[in-house]
Amino acid sequence: MTAAQTMLDLDGDPLPHAFRPWFDKRGWAPHVHQLEMIEVARHGHPALLVAPTGAGKTLAGFLPSIDGLLRAAHDGLHTLYISPLKALTVDVHRNLLQPIEELGLDITVETRTGDTPQGKRTRQRIAPPNMLLTTPESLALLLSYHDAPEIFGNLKRVVIDELHALIGTKRGDLLSLNLARLSALAPQVVRAGLSATVADPAAVAAYLSRFGTADDVRIVRGPPGPKPEIGILDTAGRLPWRGHMALHALPEVYDLIKRHGTTLVFVNTRAQAELVFQGLWQLNDETLPIAVHHGSLEREQRRKVEAAMARGDLRAVVATSSLDLG
Repeated sequence: MTAAQTMLDLDGDPLPHAFRPWFDKRGWAPHVHQLEMIEVARHGHPALLVAPTGAGKTLAGFLPSIDGLLRAAHDGLHTLYISPLKALTVDVHRNLLQPIEELGLDITVETRTGDTPQGKRTRQRIAPPNMLLTTPESLALLLSYHDAPEIFGNLKRVVIDELHALIGTKRGDLLSLNLARLSALAPQVVRAGLSATVADPAAVAAYLSRFGTADDVRIVRGPPGPKPEIGILDTAGRLPWRGHMALHALPEVYDLIKRHGTTLVFVNTRAQAELVFQGLWQLNDETLPIAVHHGSLEREQRRKVEAAMARGDLRAVVATSSLDLG
């Protein structure tokens, strides 16, 4: 019997009662690791969830927050969600609002990124939502304000998504400083990390810990993911000596797009994204819906592409790292 099964047997069904109809309506059942994250949070322990893509990590990170908000009324900011990408923050916001609105829960959720209008930023400082979804850089700005103690003083949880992508980077160092500052402003705050499968979960847990050790962090493991299918695209054209923009391989890339439902074509730079996008449209004799996504596009255009991709309306998106990490 696993530790998760033991806790479930002792405490019964930990899923917030208000959330059960949402699962039942879809014929779903919560994963064991999602229930375990709720139990760990109820006991006040920091947690690291290690699970593959598609295992419901993000919902597992938010269920304890919803559980806490349903158990006790809370004014102001309760949970701070941090992700490496603005696009991921917006996607999570959209997915999180769906069950909250369908169930009529009195929980407010907002995003705070470089795309947030100034008026909304000012209002969030005066009347913050229950859950605020942001990035390391935007959090650093919030913490620099003179009223940061009022904004974060009653904070209960911090959820860090895609934690493995931040560790060992300058952004990860910035996030460490942010977390230390939050611990000073809100000593009661409990941290939770969400990560894809990693070779050394203890090292990730030590990063997450307030004390630099994995001993105080509960490591929760999700199910094993499917084995990836890895291949190298063979092209008819020869690789050019210079100007490696992948344009020589576009006929084969377009053929893959035609044979699959949704394809993400990742490239290194914004200029390469535009060139590959134009090249694919020159080959697109079937007028398949293909879009481009990178950081230089207007916010409205990026949001339109992200929403269309989430609905399954696009056959392909040519993107830089602005659309990476799930």
